[in-house]
Amino acid sequence: MVLVAGVVVAFRYFFGIGWIWLQETVTWMHASVFLLAAAYTLSLDEHVRVDVFYRDMSPRRQVIVDTLGVLLLLLPTCGWILWSAWDYVAASWQFRESSQETGGLWGLFLLKSLILVAPILLAIEGIALVVLRWATLKAEH
Repeated sequence: MVLVAGVVVAFRYFFGIGWIWLQETVTWMHASVFLLAAAYTLSLDEHVRVDVFYRDMSPRRQVIVDTLGVLLLLLPTCGWILWSAWDYVAASWQFRESSQETGGLWGLFLLKSLILVAPILLAIEGIALVVLRWATLKAEH
């Protein structure tokens, strides 16, 4: 992504050449990274967490906090994103939406589909996190 952005800048300012499709490629990569990396980050337990109280809790309480977080925050948020984005993505598919810019990328509807893929992956990972945390806690006892 950084390399492509550098190429865009170099071509534009040193050679006076600008390709809309190449500029949009950077945006597509950026969106894809954020939408697809969220579940991966959760799987590595690298997501943002305020550890002021959490780090001093017993393993059992940590599992309870993680479970409540998934059940009360993550899953409802994923459901809301799916519900609210469905029509938006469906309309994009219906018209096979592409870039509004001349020379832009075809297939914007594919990128917008990641708006639905991301919460599904997050929900799956959240459920897996809860199952694994409880299984680990049981194994320790």
